Amino acid sequence: MQNRAALIFVLITVTLDSIGIGLIFPVMPQLIEEVTGGDLSQAAVWGGVLATSFAVMQFLFGPVVGNLSDRYGRRPVMLTALAVMAADYLVMALAGSVWLLLAGRLLAGITAATHSTAAAYVADISAPEDRGRNFGLIGAGFGMGFILGPLIGGLLAALDTRAPFYGAALMAAANLALGLAVLPETVTDRIRRPFRWSRANPLGAFRAAGKLPGLTRLMAVFLLLSVAGYVYPAIWAYYGRTRFGWGAGTVGLSLALYGGAMMAVQALLVGPAIRRIGEARAASAGMAVDLVSALFYGVVTSPVAALAFTPFAALGGLSTPALQALASRAAPDDAQGELQGVLASLSAVSMILSPLIMTATFSAFTRPGAAVYAPGAPFLLAAVLLVVCILLHVAGPRVAAPEKDLA
Repeated sequence: MQNRAALIFVLITVTLDSIGIGLIFPVMPQLIEEVTGGDLSQAAVWGGVLATSFAVMQFLFGPVVGNLSDRYGRRPVMLTALAVMAADYLVMALAGSVWLLLAGRLLAGITAATHSTAAAYVADISAPEDRGRNFGLIGAGFGMGFILGPLIGGLLAALDTRAPFYGAALMAAANLALGLAVLPETVTDRIRRPFRWSRANPLGAFRAAGKLPGLTRLMAVFLLLSVAGYVYPAIWAYYGRTRFGWGAGTVGLSLALYGGAMMAVQALLVGPAIRRIGEARAASAGMAVDLVSALFYGVVTSPVAALAFTPFAALGGLSTPALQALASRAAPDDAQGELQGVLASLSAVSMILSPLIMTATFSAFTRPGAAVYAPGAPFLLAAVLLVVCILLHVAGPRVAAPEKDLA
């Protein structure tokens, strides 16, 4: 019963967290325009700088935060992250220069521990056979937040450009207060591990994780899958406008439809799929769906077909929770935080690389004078990456639970 209550709190935490993040999306361009005095094109450049700086900090400090949670516990790390998040939103609400925004994004990237620490927390309180389902619930909570956040943010923006940032700060502060009141600690002396800088830096963390049988291959699959998956947020708005003539409203509706379908898959189907066919096959099934979807969006020309295909494409949401569960089985109990920090770093690498690769590919195949006009080319590139993912995943040996930490 206590574990169930803790799981519910973590799901509330990640949902409120993602709502807070989504709140600021609709007005971020306007805020950057205000503080820089530039036009929208200049704001887009600064928006890219802010997003990249956040991802770089998350890559560098994800393993640090994960190792800190293995040493000092999930509770202080999560609560500290929420406190910094609330402060960061306030800084953004009050910022009068783009450099202050950049400083806030750098700090937020360093302490972006909510998701990875929440995953480690879930690993602590879940039986191995339940981890995939519970990781799926975390994904569903984030999905719900990213659907609700922009809607609420758009309403608050009608009051004032800064209102969504104050709203996000208030939400993070309320979440912090709730955590202070009810969040129990899960790191006991049995699994507490000394903090070492040698494995808290990204390279050291990857090296330590690579000592565990099968985990190097799983990390490679996770990275390639993330790079391929980021094709959607990277180019979907450009793709929809070029391929189908969609406006911003239709693009937003299509993303909401996809997000809702993905949330349903991760909340309702991940657990039954893993129970029925196991984590490895569930991951394979999800990647196979992703491959078919990438090929479909690479060639489709009908906007109706593109929207109608969305529920099937969302079935690809099986793969990430299943891979997380497999990786969690490979890591010892005293390294769950480190593992989730490593996965967060890999996700950050994807956030840095994929937009650059996918937008460059889109530009190369849609610019005037292109030898081949193909707005769907980034999806075909993602399909190639997914083929590699599937081959790596099915070719390797199955992951077994470790007997002890191999530090």
